[in-house]
Amino acid sequence: MNTKPTLSELFERRLTYPDFEPQARLARLVGLDDQKSRLAKILGLLVNPGGLTDWAQRHHPGAQALLDTILRRPPLVVLAGDVGSGKTELAETIGDAVARQEKIDITLLPLSLSTRGQGRVGEMTQLLSAAFDYTVIEATKLKPASGKARGAVILLVDEADALAQSREAAQMHHEDRAGVNAFIRGIDRIANAKLPAAVLMCTNRLSALDPAVRRRAADVLSFARPGEEQRRYVLSSSLEPIGLGRHHIDALVATTGPHRGVRDYGFTFSDLTQRLLPAIVLDAYPSRAVDGARAVEIARSIIPTPPFRDGEKPA
Repeated sequence: MNTKPTLSELFERRLTYPDFEPQARLARLVGLDDQKSRLAKILGLLVNPGGLTDWAQRHHPGAQALLDTILRRPPLVVLAGDVGSGKTELAETIGDAVARQEKIDITLLPLSLSTRGQGRVGEMTQLLSAAFDYTVIEATKLKPASGKARGAVILLVDEADALAQSREAAQMHHEDRAGVNAFIRGIDRIANAKLPAAVLMCTNRLSALDPAVRRRAADVLSFARPGEEQRRYVLSSSLEPIGLGRHHIDALVATTGPHRGVRDYGFTFSDLTQRLLPAIVLDAYPSRAVDGARAVEIARSIIPTPPFRDGEKPA
């Protein structure tokens, strides 16, 4: 007999914004100002569509047809790009910016990877449907009779290509196809009910997503590896305060970038913050200070995460 999935089976956790910790994490995401701004605006319109109307009345009276087109977009945003480029971190923290911007509470529901189920007939469809049921129930409580919503819900789907891969794939299992259908129905339910809710999808393989899912995206935000200026900001903001000079920062920036004839890609954001910077500190701890020349040596010894090539199978 089928039993109703528990919340712990559906979601990794439940987070509520605003909160200081995600605010600090969001501030540390350098080089993503455009993505931060666009995503906050899109989510803000879902919560407070009247804000767009107020803007149009001030600047573009008579633009109702244009506004209707914008506000009819499905509440889905896809964050696509290379591994370690900051898309998941942005998806997990942007709710704090929207909560502060709109002065309401935002609830984040990260979909658990167990939602894919064990492949039993109907299991994945049941789990996905239950996740959207819960999202709809929570968002319905926050929907106002008129005016601004009392809050909003964000359903986060990481590694989205594992859940919403194209049904055109010849090797796709029937249960996976049914799961994609359930996913599309869930997005349409939120859109048709005009609920204060949104779905954020993160993927390394945009082309692997089902075309019907991609068509429903209100926006697709692209993410790339940090360029020279972004790498310099990450490294200098952490290492200059502890005494590393400009010439060592320059060497680190060069070392962590692409190298002709060796590799055509540089370090990811996570390579810099989760691998290189901790390695530099741990090399010196506990007996000596961080040394700039040694820091460059450590950077040269680290192999950056290879890009995820479209067409590869996920690990």
